[in-house]
Amino acid sequence: MKEFRQGLGALGVASSVVLVTAQGAIAQTSISEIEIRATSSGIEILLNSDQAIAPVVNQRLEGNQLILEIENAQLAEGSITPVFTPQAGIEAVSVNQISPDLLEIVLTGETAAPFANVVSQPSGLLVQVTPDDFVENLELLVTATRTEAETAAVPRSVTVISQAEIAQQADLDRDLSSILAELVPGLSTATETSSVFGQTLRGRNVSVLIDGVPQSTNRNAQRDFRNIDPSVIERIEVVRGPSAIYGDGATGGIINIITRRGAATGVESRSTIGFDFSTTNPEDSFGYSLQHSVSGTEDKFDYVADFAISKTGGFFDAEGDRIPPDPLGQGGLADLRSINLFGKLGYNIDENQRLQFSFNYFSDQQDSDFALSRTPSGDKAEARPGLVLPDQPGTENTVVNLAYNNDDLFGSKLNSQIYYRNYSTRFYPFDDDFGTFGGEVLQSEVESEKIGGRLDFNTPLASGDRLNLLWGVDYAYEKSSQPADLFDEAVFEASDGLVFEPIGTGFLSPPTEQKNLGLFAQLNWNVTDQLVLNGGIRQEFIDVDVDDFTTLAGDDVTGGKLNYDATLFNIGAVYALNDNINVFGNFAQGFSIADVARSLRTSPGGSVENLSPEAQRVDNYELGIRGNWGNIQASLAGFYSYSDLGTTFDSAFTTIRDPQRIYGVEADLRTQLNDQLALGGTFSYIEGERDADRDGDFESGLPSFQIPPVKLTGFVEYEPITGWENRLQLLYSAGRDPKGDGFGLGEVESYLTADFISSYDTGAGKIQLGIQNLFNTQYFPVLAQVYGGSQQYAGQGRTISLSYSLDW
Repeated sequence: MKEFRQGLGALGVASSVVLVTAQGAIAQTSISEIEIRATSSGIEILLNSDQAIAPVVNQRLEGNQLILEIENAQLAEGSITPVFTPQAGIEAVSVNQISPDLLEIVLTGETAAPFANVVSQPSGLLVQVTPDDFVENLELLVTATRTEAETAAVPRSVTVISQAEIAQQADLDRDLSSILAELVPGLSTATETSSVFGQTLRGRNVSVLIDGVPQSTNRNAQRDFRNIDPSVIERIEVVRGPSAIYGDGATGGIINIITRRGAATGVESRSTIGFDFSTTNPEDSFGYSLQHSVSGTEDKFDYVADFAISKTGGFFDAEGDRIPPDPLGQGGLADLRSINLFGKLGYNIDENQRLQFSFNYFSDQQDSDFALSRTPSGDKAEARPGLVLPDQPGTENTVVNLAYNNDDLFGSKLNSQIYYRNYSTRFYPFDDDFGTFGGEVLQSEVESEKIGGRLDFNTPLASGDRLNLLWGVDYAYEKSSQPADLFDEAVFEASDGLVFEPIGTGFLSPPTEQKNLGLFAQLNWNVTDQLVLNGGIRQEFIDVDVDDFTTLAGDDVTGGKLNYDATLFNIGAVYALNDNINVFGNFAQGFSIADVARSLRTSPGGSVENLSPEAQRVDNYELGIRGNWGNIQASLAGFYSYSDLGTTFDSAFTTIRDPQRIYGVEADLRTQLNDQLALGGTFSYIEGERDADRDGDFESGLPSFQIPPVKLTGFVEYEPITGWENRLQLLYSAGRDPKGDGFGLGEVESYLTADFISSYDTGAGKIQLGIQNLFNTQYFPVLAQVYGGSQQYAGQGRTISLSYSLDW
């Protein structure tokens, strides 16, 4: 594995060869002076000349040495290599004239060859050198603090999922909900539907961002993971636990999806084709995927463009029975066609300023002939053919984002962005048997438009980066509604729930407008080399404007305005016990406002004035320890959160707000036993209680769609030969019995699944194999068990995915 990573690291040099060779032969350049200087990530070697050097570079590895051969470059008489003092990761540097036309740079690493990137400059050539262990172990985060910070300096539990990990899991399952459930401690197991209802982080809702752009809607559609394809993701940063640093909604944490940038040098293209099928019914389960991307850098510009399309077939359980395409009416993943178009263009104005524009369009549309049987013959949900529905469930998400960064604006660093998001999602129709919505058969669609912006200033208050103040403002405006199509109930009943004949339209929830304004300041103090303190304050103002509205039951609801405000605090500390271990603790507050439109849709004779203008505030306390010993990374954290206005639902899905406390323990471990073998896993224990009668005694348990059972994951990775990587992974969801009456308070049974992923780099492309549910276990996801009865859908049986990728 080490040799394989070194080969990847050298691509930055190799790609320079392709770029320059295409430009033709170049004249010999004289180098007048050599400089070597230390950087935060290694060293820089400057080959100074009176002109730019367009490098033609060859590179090779010899043990722990990286050797760069630069053609058409010659040291001027009297030029000498400065004395190099060894530093962490780099033992020696030498620059030698091998022949009149060839200059050689030899870089010697302590235990392995370093990485190098060669950049042409107006006055010569710059070689950026990074030691191998730095590349492997250093993680820079932006989500937890809204500015770049090393993981070891963040007083929060964080998980960073790399592009390689995302791509590996996507070889198995392209659904982000499943990918994250496998890799993130504290996150519930996947629902195996389009909806994130029932998939919480530390027992509370999560705020999903794409490059800092919120993916939620004020009429919560709960499909936040179905907005982007995995192929365009560079990494995912997860902040576990409540946070207000990005505003409303992150009572359980933040998941920030960061999209790819253009390749550092030259041009890179990748094409992938794949297909998948269930072994219990190959013919009716066949699906496929196609993806192509191109990226690169040209002078001051970098770019990336990506197109992806996929089609899923029918889903079948381990017993060979078809799983209903949409068993809960929230959105299914079977018989689904998805398209993603992504583009990003960056322009480096100068060494301090960058302008970046990105565009992402995602669409998925279900097209199925099957519906959920209203009277299953057994103990699981069943599918029936014959569905006639004019518009099946689907989602469209368009995000346009413009960012400007300046690293030196009157001594401060500026990060800014403006964005626009247009979103719609259509649900499966349902029959209002209880008369809550006038007894109609209806199908609703959430429509939302949002525009917003962020402005951050990072201002140094002391020399040497000892004390910094991050301050700024966020603003967002959203307009949303939830129209509904109405269907003929007689036709629906005569067809036993298969035929939907439109007869009219209405609104399930009223049109609303929402404005969010947030002001914040965050102080970061490097007290000593071992101790870091940070803390801050955020003031949030939210205005919600609701139109007058007539419910589907015929009741008039008076509109009006609601004004929310909240002042939130956080404080935390990190202390390094030694070079390998640090401990951290923090207090942080998160908050969210009620889903106003949802609260009003069943409000006979109601009024906006009757709703509480008080936001849900969550206080979270956390202690943790983490270590990094090069080949071993581990962390352990305990947390406790409390909210006086916790939110859950009863059996009629009426919102309940009362005091809740949630607590738990999380752990993760990864160890690289040798260059071929690695293993690790995660552990999540979460429990929660509510004070239903507000007497100070927490006696009632919280439902399993909110508090997940204990989750254990484990993996073994083995690379028998260079380029052939294998991973066996397990996921165990324990049983849970909250012991109460009501929706989600019944017993949930345990299950264990195993997956296998294998890839082989042939030198002419990579072949990827994924086997989901390797042992074909018959199981029921946690959310399926919560619903039970005719809606208790089984998980997928053994499913095989096979794909081929070619870089060219």
